[in-house]
Amino acid sequence: MENAIEFYDNVTLYFRLNYINLGIILLFLVIGFILSNFIQRRIKLRLANKSPNHITANFTSQIVGFILKTLVVFMTLYLLGLSSFTNKLLAGAGLLTFVIGFALKDIGENFLAGIILAFKSPFRLDDLIEVNGIIGHVQDISIRETLIKTPDGKDVFLPNSIILKNPLYNYTLDGFLRYEFTLGIAYENDPTAAIKLILETINNVDGVLKGDRKPNISISELATNTINIKVMFWIDTFKTTRRSVHNSIRSQVMNDVVAILVTNGFSLPASIVELKNYEASNSLHLKIESNEKV
Repeated sequence: MENAIEFYDNVTLYFRLNYINLGIILLFLVIGFILSNFIQRRIKLRLANKSPNHITANFTSQIVGFILKTLVVFMTLYLLGLSSFTNKLLAGAGLLTFVIGFALKDIGENFLAGIILAFKSPFRLDDLIEVNGIIGHVQDISIRETLIKTPDGKDVFLPNSIILKNPLYNYTLDGFLRYEFTLGIAYENDPTAAIKLILETINNVDGVLKGDRKPNISISELATNTINIKVMFWIDTFKTTRRSVHNSIRSQVMNDVVAILVTNGFSLPASIVELKNYEASNSLHLKIESNEKV
């Protein structure tokens, strides 16, 4: 109890004698953090103007801001006369890093993964990606996680290590995305005429690419009841990365193809299921045999 009272008196005396210095040091701390934030923003803007990938600029500025604020804190401790504490803290930094790294290995893993993702640049802001079954647009990347907004409006904070360890599908990186579907026509119909009609219909749909990435229609399978035709077409994702727009183009293509085939008399049969009643067949067979004996 006496030691606690003595410590309190010493702290109170220190503040009374050095309140002016404390005010200056506190002002230094505030200005240091303000300058750190200012430098962080300036670096982000400069890198964003020079780099096509804003994720790299954002991540780099976060690291620079963290280093600057750490230096400000250590300098503040030194100005407060806690240089011995600062030296001990730096001397034990190796052991402390090992302990913290072991205890918080997931955070460290996500941090390193974030650095790799930021500089490797497998995606950009607003790119449509798929990781671990999660599909969405990239909104931001931080030291620990990547923010993805799904087409249904959900914000998913995905750890960077999951993105680095799992296959990543980027649907909008090169600006081209292919959709495909399969439909079946009856055997009595002419598949060549159907292919020609489908191609003409798809080329009239807005959003479907032509030229080098023109639609491709071919017979994919001779099924039991239908001739299956595979339809493939490309869209330009540089115009828009919204998944709803992509799905609307795909839906329009499918709707127009079905409508034109039905209008021109093509049959689109469903699967045919054959049912056999063996018990009825056996009873009929026995009845025939009994009639013959008579």
